[in-house]
Amino acid sequence: MTYIDDSSLSRYRGLNFLGLISCISALAFAVIYLQQRLGLEPCPLCMASRLMVVALAATFLLAWLHNPRQLGQRFYALLGILLSLSGIGLNLRHIWLQSLPGDQVPECGPGLNYLLENFPLQQAFSIILSGSGECAEVQWTLFGLSLPQQTLLLFLFLLSLQVTQFRKKKRSYFN
Repeated sequence: MTYIDDSSLSRYRGLNFLGLISCISALAFAVIYLQQRLGLEPCPLCMASRLMVVALAATFLLAWLHNPRQLGQRFYALLGILLSLSGIGLNLRHIWLQSLPGDQVPECGPGLNYLLENFPLQQAFSIILSGSGECAEVQWTLFGLSLPQQTLLLFLFLLSLQVTQFRKKKRSYFN
């Protein structure tokens, strides 16, 4: 008789809860401390990164609530891997913009609200991903790391959780 050990399901659930709490903590830090307390306004790439964190939080939440067997968990993990890789790409682009010399920084573009109200979603998203001058500004650091560098570390951590879940094997026992 082959079956999945119930303790492996609880480990999946624990990893999903850890990912969910990490996403919620990061978003709370960004909104409550950085935006409301320090008055830092997020640039378009920061907003795109936040959207990726929200999407990952939703994935972790659904996987935690659903608590599926191996195939379902791999589906959630694969979705999370794709979202994490997208977040990593966004933050690498942001870090690159911040590393440009001042004379090579693109001009500041229109705000996120303007883009979403006046352009089709695909075109607005394309403009956001290209970044602008405001994305090149380093507004705040912690331990010498800019916000995009810190967010990159978050996405790498979340990616490691998803890869761990994707690679978990079901435990088989034979009678």
